[in-house]
Amino acid sequence: MRVDLFDFDLPPERIALRPARPRDAARLLRVSRDEPFTGHIVRDLPTLLNPGDILVFNDTRVIPAQLEGRRGQARIGATLHKRIDLRRWLAFIRNAKRLHQGDTIEFSAGVAAMAEERHADGSWTLRFAGDEPVEVLLERAGTMPLPPYIAAKRGTDAADRSDYQTMFAKAQGAVAAPTAALHFTPELMAALAGAGVAHETLTLHVGAGTFLPVKADDTADHAMHAEWGRIDAATAARLNAARAAGNRVIAVGTTSLRLLESATGEDRVIRPFEGDTAIFITPGYTFRAIDGLMTNFHLPRSTLFMLVSALMGRERMQAAYAHAISEGYRFYSYGDAGLLLP
Repeated sequence: MRVDLFDFDLPPERIALRPARPRDAARLLRVSRDEPFTGHIVRDLPTLLNPGDILVFNDTRVIPAQLEGRRGQARIGATLHKRIDLRRWLAFIRNAKRLHQGDTIEFSAGVAAMAEERHADGSWTLRFAGDEPVEVLLERAGTMPLPPYIAAKRGTDAADRSDYQTMFAKAQGAVAAPTAALHFTPELMAALAGAGVAHETLTLHVGAGTFLPVKADDTADHAMHAEWGRIDAATAARLNAARAAGNRVIAVGTTSLRLLESATGEDRVIRPFEGDTAIFITPGYTFRAIDGLMTNFHLPRSTLFMLVSALMGRERMQAAYAHAISEGYRFYSYGDAGLLLP
């Protein structure tokens, strides 16, 4: 499909630079196939879902993967986006024209890495010096990797250490937050449990590639980034049992949705999964694992807007986004959310 079919105009003032406080006070737009759009707040979820529904969260933990350093006199910025092994990470590099294979980048706090290999997509493999785990080095020298549309408007600060982390964050490795889950609080989870809504967790380490623009003119020519994920056997079994009993599986965030769909066969059975997924969901895709999605509002022409268009229909999502813009909803990672129920 033509990528320009997924374009829309977004006023810059609709981009949220800070999250709602408290988190569950964010606005929530309910979107179905045929009914009118209805406006709520996130803490209304217990009244919008059915007893027996299961929300599926991503328990990945964002690491401070943004590094600033020097190669000689040249300033070099690095955003780590995927672990290769204990000492090596793939990274997107700022001022990459000043970096050559074999160069050493000196970051702050005594952290250093060698530029080992440049890849076709422009990223580099960085090999970190020393024996400490790279995650320990990042705690010393790194900052939270805010999305570029926020970082371009303000600097990262201490509040982002907690704001850009979900209450479910456990498994270290993401360089971008599964932002739909940022809206949840312990109080909301207790209310959902009281309403008979269950939840499960899986792990998908979100990479910085999620922010890369689609440069191709046709979706068929876009190469999707790969991310590592895991669903254990017990979780898969509980989700399958819930669906067999007629209950709905609702992904919280596109990352949860993409991993669930990657783990599910044509027989609609969710299987244990561990490894990379580069699934790219566009209109025409047949969903196998999920019955709904809670997600934030996405960028024009992005793979994520294509995904929600596949779930709800492109024209329906164009109308929903136009409604959200006209009603003052806040967009992107720190913004409001939609509950999509096809």
